[in-house]
Amino acid sequence: MDHKEIASQVRGELNLRTAFDLLDRNRDGRVTANELQFMLKNLGINVSDELIHDLIREASHSGNGLINEAEFLQWVGRIQALRDEQHSHEDSKDSKPVDEADDVTEDLIAAFRVFDRDGNGFITRDELQTAMEMIGEPLNEQQLEQLLVIADLDQDGRINYEEFTRLLL
Repeated sequence: MDHKEIASQVRGELNLRTAFDLLDRNRDGRVTANELQFMLKNLGINVSDELIHDLIREASHSGNGLINEAEFLQWVGRIQALRDEQHSHEDSKDSKPVDEADDVTEDLIAAFRVFDRDGNGFITRDELQTAMEMIGEPLNEQQLEQLLVIADLDQDGRINYEEFTRLLL
């Protein structure tokens, strides 16, 4: 494994730990069905209570209806391994090289959509504030204003996709 693969793996693990922290709204080190349902609804993903409980049951080794960080990392790791296996199978059929830039672009678009609640291609002040609260990072008025000054390069009072990606990259 070369240094790029190791760095990529470390970034992936950090992203998963961040994802767990976002799900664990009360910071007790465990994710409940309600916390998972809350996050998915905020992402615009409607999932039945039955499916949420099935997902929790699959991920939780203790069977107590809670997912701790280690269980979460293992569960997502299994999902990623299945996805990677499926992708490698599809790639061998198509013989197209996997492009890491495409993955980053997909992730950025997905993140932008989380913030762009009305889907108009712009993140407004209210959408930014709501999204930051949703991910457990509420901003006061001063912080919100500072973030808008940094991100809103064309100073039109909203953040477009290009401004968003520049902020993150």
